[in-house]
Amino acid sequence: MPPYRVALLAFPGIRSFDVSVITEVWGTDRTDRGVPPFELRRCAADRAPVPMPGGLSLAPDRALSWMDRADLVVVPGLVDPGEPVPPAVLEALRRVHRRGVPVAALCAGAFALAQAGLLEGHRAVTHWVYTDLLRRRFPGVTVVPDALFIEAPADPADSRGALWTSAGTAAGIDLCLHLVRTHQGAGAAATIARSMVTAPFRTGTQAQFIERPVPEQDRGADALARVREYALRHLDEPLGVADLAARAGMSPRSFARHFTATTGVTPARWLLDQRLAAAQKLLERTDLAMPEIARRAGFGSEVTMRQHFAARLATSPRAYQAAFSAGASRPQPS
Repeated sequence: MPPYRVALLAFPGIRSFDVSVITEVWGTDRTDRGVPPFELRRCAADRAPVPMPGGLSLAPDRALSWMDRADLVVVPGLVDPGEPVPPAVLEALRRVHRRGVPVAALCAGAFALAQAGLLEGHRAVTHWVYTDLLRRRFPGVTVVPDALFIEAPADPADSRGALWTSAGTAAGIDLCLHLVRTHQGAGAAATIARSMVTAPFRTGTQAQFIERPVPEQDRGADALARVREYALRHLDEPLGVADLAARAGMSPRSFARHFTATTGVTPARWLLDQRLAAAQKLLERTDLAMPEIARRAGFGSEVTMRQHFAARLATSPRAYQAAFSAGASRPQPS
């Protein structure tokens, strides 16, 4: 199987943390654990070492032109989002976007996409500290203040690629794992997350930061954790928010308020996310019939499961299974 090609865009001013995240996700060989092969290249305007904070430097190994061959281009965050991005880098971003290559920017890397004009008329997110700055500098961008990552979908009318932006620091990990999950399947993303000792699944709509209660302030924190554990063990049952609230010993309204403050998502959204994740794993790892997968994941019917797959994953369960089930032929790089 040809490797999935990922271009790390390198230029002065990028954050070393984001470079490390990109390298850890796509630059480590995990084929012995069932993860498809990746080819990660560090693309820059020239081969000179790229300086980064903390006395570090990054050695490019490919020219910017290699990005035209990539399946994905990833832009690290910027140390100073107010600094201009080199013109050659901006032109390279415009070129690969026109060619249909998906581009993902971590943290303040959104400013590089905005400087290239790629985010004009699109929704985008960045670190919450820089939200107002992005909005002021680029009024044509719809800045979403409270999300982990956001997609500006590919435009089939002109063949331009999809654009992804993420919030700060850990949200960059979430976006990278989401992109692996999208292109290589939930199993590959979960394996990478386990090796990184990080959460395998946080949705892009989760809040950037949440109110984490301490026991003195919220005695229901342990109860909420127990409820989540119970729900994960009983996804095949017709659980609703009222059922979970009753197990926590709270009214549905109080439960929803405390749950959202603790996790960053509503109980209904969290439950749907867990059902989708369970269905993805069953589609990848079993040969069960679609109605049985829908039942075990808690959707009740194949029709309901198909509707949620279309709304949240822009695909169908059968198409997902064909792409990511064990032994399936993976999509090949163009």
